Amino acid sequence: MFKESFNNLKSTRMLVLLALFIALKIVISYFRIPIGDNLNIYFTFIFTAIECTIFGYGPGIISGIFTDILGYIVNPYPPFFPGYALSNCVAACIYSLCFYQKKIKLSNIIIAKILINYIVNVGIGSLWSAILYSKGFIYYATTSLIKNTILLPIEIIILFFVFKMMIPILQNRNLIKRI
Repeated sequence: MFKESFNNLKSTRMLVLLALFIALKIVISYFRIPIGDNLNIYFTFIFTAIECTIFGYGPGIISGIFTDILGYIVNPYPPFFPGYALSNCVAACIYSLCFYQKKIKLSNIIIAKILINYIVNVGIGSLWSAILYSKGFIYYATTSLIKNTILLPIEIIILFFVFKMMIPILQNRNLIKRI
């Protein structure tokens, strides 16, 4: 399935669509709600989930890397740190594992968001914050755990309704298979 996902990059149409997703995620990242020290609410997860549903693992990983690097070039704050690109790649793999060429069910959405919120955002994200900033891992993990726990049901509901609306459109445009 990993190798198969790279076949999506052979089409000019799909390359342009992937570039549009990268651009959308960079623009949407500006619309964040700051709630604490290096702690924000973002909405890019919606586009990453849809992107990984369409493209799968390989293009999702590539998009995660390009989104992080180009996002930094456009807005060089916070400082560039390759760990954040790695976090984007891990999130893309999780979304792809749960959504790529699969029937999108509430259970898939719940599993994806639990893994991403707690492993990527709390675990890995807190590690990167601790490396970059003055406070320790426990501080960032605690605040991130609270934020991600509160946001988890909200993000699940958002993704559920976005997928409910988008799946027929994506199928009609032959961007995902009918399952």
